[in-house]
Amino acid sequence: MNIRVLGSHGSDLMLNETGQDRVCRCVGFLIDHTLLIDPGTGACHLTIQEQLQLTHVLLSHAHFDHIKSLPAIADNLVGLNTHPVIIASIAPVLQAIRAHIFNEDIFPDFFHLPTPDEPVLADQILTPAKEIMLGHLGITPYEVNHTIPCSGYLVREHQTSWVFSGDTHQTEALWNAAKQDPHLKAAFIETSFPDEMLTMANTSKHLTPSLLAQEFQKIGRPDLPLFIYHMKPRFRDRIAQQLARLKIPNLHILEEDEEISI
Repeated sequence: MNIRVLGSHGSDLMLNETGQDRVCRCVGFLIDHTLLIDPGTGACHLTIQEQLQLTHVLLSHAHFDHIKSLPAIADNLVGLNTHPVIIASIAPVLQAIRAHIFNEDIFPDFFHLPTPDEPVLADQILTPAKEIMLGHLGITPYEVNHTIPCSGYLVREHQTSWVFSGDTHQTEALWNAAKQDPHLKAAFIETSFPDEMLTMANTSKHLTPSLLAQEFQKIGRPDLPLFIYHMKPRFRDRIAQQLARLKIPNLHILEEDEEISI
């Protein structure tokens, strides 16, 4: 599997570090050119030809930093795509984006436009702990501990899989599934705040480096490649320092525009 990191942060921000600009973008992961996970970023970083290759969009939850490019992608594809792009998630997430985004007040309802028979978007409800094939990829959602309904995912292609945490605090089902998966090759886990902001992390249901270490241990694979995303840009350097102190052997902080092969 090829994973293209369109955005790796928990917010959009331009940082200036030692005189050099760093563009931080909200999360967005393009898998094998066809599946987009959490399009917080995407519309401005994929050409129209690349957007036309999309067959599925997988949402962990409905918070804005994870969906904000989806309306623009839908708008870009009007009159061009020959098939609806399938928006897949657990039922409460799909209900939220249809009620609060594609509702004709905030944005046109592209689940019915340009015509109800040939819409730009269609939805597919996922059932927790049940694998479904989205194109060539097996996707299994597991509900995680966030402030609104949210899923992490096991993503599988043949005998290779990786785990994606979504936005989460301390949780169990996802890590239990990952621990039992003999084909697991990598973990992508959010870490949003530094340890000194534990109160904020507890309230907003995110992880700090210390909490990440506790959650990662539950997989039982200390050597597993661990990819960190969703750092809030203002605290990036402090989080990175604290992550380094954990001495996790194969930990890597994701950057915009990286490509990962699993």
